[in-house]
Amino acid sequence: MKNRSILSLSALAVLGLTAFTFTFQPIAAPAPIQTTDVKATRGAYLVKIMGCHDCHTPWKVGPQGPEPDMTRMLSGHPQDLVMPPVAPHKEPWGFVGAATNTAFSGAWGVSFTANLTPDPDTGLGKWTEETFIRAIRTGRHEGQGRPILPPMPYSQYKNATDEDLSSIFSFLRSIPAIRNRVPQPIDPPESE
Repeated sequence: MKNRSILSLSALAVLGLTAFTFTFQPIAAPAPIQTTDVKATRGAYLVKIMGCHDCHTPWKVGPQGPEPDMTRMLSGHPQDLVMPPVAPHKEPWGFVGAATNTAFSGAWGVSFTANLTPDPDTGLGKWTEETFIRAIRTGRHEGQGRPILPPMPYSQYKNATDEDLSSIFSFLRSIPAIRNRVPQPIDPPESE
């Protein structure tokens, strides 16, 4: 009787694991960008492995669950998505994020991911390669403005080579421009 119970439990465990395996499939990687420019191709690869789509491409719910909405590739926080005020954070929580993974609130206030497309009015279309590299190296907007806010990991990305950052910029110049004016960051509330 005891062996039969153990066998039944083992069979249920295998069935459960099998059901779990077939129910949750990994999200497919975005299709590779087609370009003949070797530098931009390298940049596309770097953008993909450095997780740029995780925050700069708005997320949506797809057939497999949350996934980047590649129709808005690297366009940043959607301009038509107005975020409501966030309740004060309580330890041990450090920050909260929007379902689109494009807006974040923490001790720094509220940050919105930038439009990285080459749109001249709302993206990086007027930026030069030098401006882009300076922004990543200094952690400042356009390399001299306001601080680039969390969760952007510029402190890690600043260690990339000039060649890699140049390749990323080449790729960003090669993608479709998307007109999307991202809101300005919101300062944290003043302490009482």
